[in-house]
Amino acid sequence: MADYDYDLFVIGGGSGGVRAARVAAGDAGARVALAEEDRYGGTCVIRGCVPKKLMVFASEFAETASVANAYGWNMSSGSFDWSSFRGHLEKELDRLEGVYRTLLKNSGVDTFDARARLKDAHTVEMSNGETRTAKTILVATGGRPVRPDMPNADLGIVSDDIFHLETLPKSILIIGGGYIACEFACILHGLGVEVTQYYRGAQILRGFDDEARGLIAESMRERGIELHTGTNIVEMAPASADHSMTAVPTASDAAMGASAQQGSVMAGEGDTGANRGGPVWIKATNGHERVFDSVLFATGRDPNTRDMGLEEVGVEIGRRGEIVVDEFSKTASDSIYAIGDVTNRVNLTPVAIREGMAFVETVFKNNPTAVDHDLIPSAVFTQPEMGTVGLSEEDAREREEVEVYCTSFRPMRTAFAGKPDRVLMKLVVSKANRTVLGCHIVAPDAGEMIQLAGIAIKMGATKEDFDRTVAVHPTMSEEIVTMKTPMRTA
Repeated sequence: MADYDYDLFVIGGGSGGVRAARVAAGDAGARVALAEEDRYGGTCVIRGCVPKKLMVFASEFAETASVANAYGWNMSSGSFDWSSFRGHLEKELDRLEGVYRTLLKNSGVDTFDARARLKDAHTVEMSNGETRTAKTILVATGGRPVRPDMPNADLGIVSDDIFHLETLPKSILIIGGGYIACEFACILHGLGVEVTQYYRGAQILRGFDDEARGLIAESMRERGIELHTGTNIVEMAPASADHSMTAVPTASDAAMGASAQQGSVMAGEGDTGANRGGPVWIKATNGHERVFDSVLFATGRDPNTRDMGLEEVGVEIGRRGEIVVDEFSKTASDSIYAIGDVTNRVNLTPVAIREGMAFVETVFKNNPTAVDHDLIPSAVFTQPEMGTVGLSEEDAREREEVEVYCTSFRPMRTAFAGKPDRVLMKLVVSKANRTVLGCHIVAPDAGEMIQLAGIAIKMGATKEDFDRTVAVHPTMSEEIVTMKTPMRTA
């Protein structure tokens, strides 16, 4: 048997790679090393889920005063201090990265702060000049945001850049209609930025339930986000004096609008530092010419597989640059596996962690384990949030005849304050066997609710199982178990 430096070498220090490394070392007793070229924690901890959710929390305080006043509290809106928040955010991310490093160290994993690529099927060469061999190599390098292929695209920023802004822009154009685009549209609007969003499709959040995404689009517009569907950017350039007459309104001009309730943004005049070269002029497919302080491209993510030597060692790469793997996360090379976003299967942090655990079971515990990618609950942290698990109504009715149970109403908390906010509770049910095929919730804290609904649906609960459950009153979620009559059959 060949003598290797390690039993396992992991490339990538994100959630999936770290979990696989420390469990293989700590539980299975394997000799493990891990290389990470950037920060430990990866997309989720450093430039994704965690900082984004903290920004969601920050943005939701904007409406606190107006709601509190309706409940008898004498409160006034304050201003948002981005620099103070960002300082706290950076400290928290530093703390979390330290936790990841400590977990690896305590598990006995050797770590290398370097970029790694494959030299052959068992050898990794790193940017620090070192080379290591391993019986098995696991690629967990995640994904990266992409810019469109157009002139001056470098004037815009991507989602990774949001967390490093020196100051917030007064106005921003967000290009895209996926969950990242919509989440940041709501976040930045809540922090006082004037937000315009362009999406080339007919409706935002493609792939989600039509009724749910329609309510979110309506809610975003009601809050003051200028959302244009069927619209894309065709030209962009640094703004000049000739473009001054087409600039978007300033915060003071919109003081009577929805953004007036958000408080002022503590940003200086002129260059906000929110983009790479000051204000940006854009021309859209609808003929509009505008100037924005910043442009955010939220137009997709690609797997991180460039210049890693993968194809040279027999690893198959897919059309979008993803690593092609089987149900056990093994590539076309017997010694190389891949998990997480780099495989472009289900790009969610908990899924990458599950894939990492299944990899360890398969390779180091002699227990071949395939990851179950079916019925995965997820959430979109817009305002209001969307929680979803299972099939959309549209997908379900293509498979079989279904009954749709649905209700939309004004929740008690904000209805009392005179707010127009609406929520949605929806179940898609098989007419043949009564199994709940999908659950879709649009409401504050929908992510918290869908986690629990996901357990029942994963277990194969029927509509009658939901009906037998006594409601918790008064709550929004009680509607999930009190809808007795289908709205429609499809």
